[in-house]
Amino acid sequence: MFKQARPFFLMVETPLHAGCGSDLGVVDLPIQREKHTGIPKVEASGLKGCIREAFEDYDVVPGNRLPEPLVQEFPGLREKGKLREAINLAFGPEDGDLHAGALGFTDARLLLFPVRSMRGVFGWVTCPAIISKFIRELKMAGLEPPLQVPPAGAIPRGCGLLVNNGHVILEEYTFALQEDAACTNLAAWLARKLFPASGYEYWREKMQKDLVVLADDDCRDFVNLATEVITRTRIDAQTGTVARGALFTEEYLPQESVLYALALAAPVFHSSKGIFAAGEERAVLTFWQKGLPEFLQLGGNATIGKGIVRLKVLEEG
Repeated sequence: MFKQARPFFLMVETPLHAGCGSDLGVVDLPIQREKHTGIPKVEASGLKGCIREAFEDYDVVPGNRLPEPLVQEFPGLREKGKLREAINLAFGPEDGDLHAGALGFTDARLLLFPVRSMRGVFGWVTCPAIISKFIRELKMAGLEPPLQVPPAGAIPRGCGLLVNNGHVILEEYTFALQEDAACTNLAAWLARKLFPASGYEYWREKMQKDLVVLADDDCRDFVNLATEVITRTRIDAQTGTVARGALFTEEYLPQESVLYALALAAPVFHSSKGIFAAGEERAVLTFWQKGLPEFLQLGGNATIGKGIVRLKVLEEG
């Protein structure tokens, strides 16, 4: 049973294709979605695998040094073989089923979805159902965020997307929206929590004023119909035409999307606790947080620059 949890955000820096295989619908290769809502997500298994791979790169990639905060917290990792042992204890053994890993993850759920706007280039849309679920999961992790769920049709004070008399035009649709205190508070809180303290001033300012809380049904329509769909081909070298069966479409979660997930920690399931002997589940969670890279490649098509996400652990306070 997991004893501790810590939320973290995934900011999509390049279009993300976490695929669910082929489909007979409009798109040949759609992205993963929640069955009951149709809202995009990333399966926990894929997320865990990519994070594990990032930790293993510290061990196998020449010149890829361990992060200094991780070594300061666990000096024993400098010993040969200790990093591999810690990875196996935290994530589970690579081969066989000798014991379970002490780390777990929830699916990465969509929190904010970027939509083209007549003014301000784009805004982040969300809805009461998504925000309510987000706050519920933060409380499940033992946090008490100072947030309330804004009503549908809310924008923060000073919204930069307004075109005329309280109206915002997203794609080809016009919405009548009103400034709301809970939405203003949510936008300011997200601006503080999503971006590093320096170097992201533009994005913090944009987040504070370009958030839109739509009705649940309207938000669902955007996350289903406003994703990126790219047509891919492969040219036959002999004929110079599209190779047979090599014309297909892929769906991507657009860049600037924001997802969140929970990292979960349990006591180590092995008689040898390794570097986690003191504090076990807390030590496991610290190992994950201190070793977590700022950027991670997630999903398919890494060789064409897709799926780069920026990770940010939610700090308390």
